[in-house]
Amino acid sequence: AIDAIINQKGTGVTCVYVAIGQKQSTIANVVRKLEEHGAMEHTIVVAAGAADPAPMQFLAAYSGCTMGEYFRDRGEDAMIVYDDLSKQAVAYRQVSLLLRRPPGREAFPGDVFYLHSRLIERAARVNADYVEKFTDGEVKGKTGSLTALPIIETQGGDVSAFVPTNVISITDGQIFLETDLFNSG
Repeated sequence: AIDAIINQKGTGVTCVYVAIGQKQSTIANVVRKLEEHGAMEHTIVVAAGAADPAPMQFLAAYSGCTMGEYFRDRGEDAMIVYDDLSKQAVAYRQVSLLLRRPPGREAFPGDVFYLHSRLIERAARVNADYVEKFTDGEVKGKTGSLTALPIIETQGGDVSAFVPTNVISITDGQIFLETDLFNSG
């Protein structure tokens, strides 16, 4: 996903990287890599680290999406990377349990599917009429788009767990990466 952001350099695409529940050192390494490749010139980083409260981790994805929509609705192209939605779901579970909402499968609230579907479905292409109307005629003849790259971390490669199956059912395509291959170098 970081390579996808780096490869947008010079294309006019604004990128939003949303780090959810990541270690601060991991976030710093991502930012350093983006800086090394000159990608920070077209990238916004939204970070709610592992040490941040669960409500911040839950809301970070929505904040990043709103930033991407800002560019899309003005006739520009944007790309957002959610890293990762499984940690957002865990944060949402924590908040929901504190609010005494009834738990469902794997102690996640029943609306966790809706949580991710309404987020991912905000990634869209808008036509020129929408852009012109949204900008009160300031921008004419341009379409805008927001592309989402959601990342899910599985436990032991189990894609049949609740959150991975939900996100798989929402997205158009998936890329599976093997931890063993990654660790082998």
